[in-house]
Amino acid sequence: MTCPEWLTAQPIAHRGLHDAERGVIENTSSAVAAAVQAGYAIEVDLQRSADGEAMVFHDEALDRLTEAGGLVRDRTAAELKRLAFKATADRMMTLGELLDLVGGRTPLVLELKSVFDGDIAIAMRTAALLRGRAGPIAAMSFDPRLVATIGWRTPEVLRGLGARRPRKSPRVAAEGAGAAQRRSPALVLQAMRARPHFIACRQQDLATAPALIARHLLRLPFLAWTVRSEQERRKALRHADQVIFEGFRPQVQPR
Repeated sequence: MTCPEWLTAQPIAHRGLHDAERGVIENTSSAVAAAVQAGYAIEVDLQRSADGEAMVFHDEALDRLTEAGGLVRDRTAAELKRLAFKATADRMMTLGELLDLVGGRTPLVLELKSVFDGDIAIAMRTAALLRGRAGPIAAMSFDPRLVATIGWRTPEVLRGLGARRPRKSPRVAAEGAGAAQRRSPALVLQAMRARPHFIACRQQDLATAPALIARHLLRLPFLAWTVRSEQERRKALRHADQVIFEGFRPQVQPR
């Protein structure tokens, strides 16, 4: 599959066009609606609920953004949809509700979150919901197993692989088994088998030798994350094809 132009045509709003100071929380229907109105593409995150639903939410834990505690994966979709976000009337969406809300009006980039434990349920549910769905939609993950699953279940869906340099700080040891699995030879092999159509790279890593070599060899579009100023955007676009941004409003091209 050739990567379509819509993937890089417009800046991509990270977790929607959110602004907590104005009561617009990340990954909510308000943030998504604001991005659509402003003419941006949208990136959102997906977590698995206890009953296997794909929920639009970034963190593994609930406490940063909601009035509840515990893990997303320990509650059912119905329970998660009843939880109140802090300082907003929004409630957590399912992927199906997100797709209906956007309705193909702007490109969607769905990041499937993973704890690198081999669980592919989030990819299976995402693939089921995307099968036969019209509109510009891409699915990506830092876990190549999930990317490969999307390719296996819905080969027609554009898929991407997240990439970042491994942390060298002592905190790596505190990240547990997930961190080790991210760097395992088996995962590298799985990344090759995933055959992504694009790469999403941390903007600070774009000019490093591994990223430059990968871009030259793979000849795939690169998305740069997370870009937080116009200066960072200009710098990122020296090596990337488009940016995933937050905290400012980059100019968009007329459609």
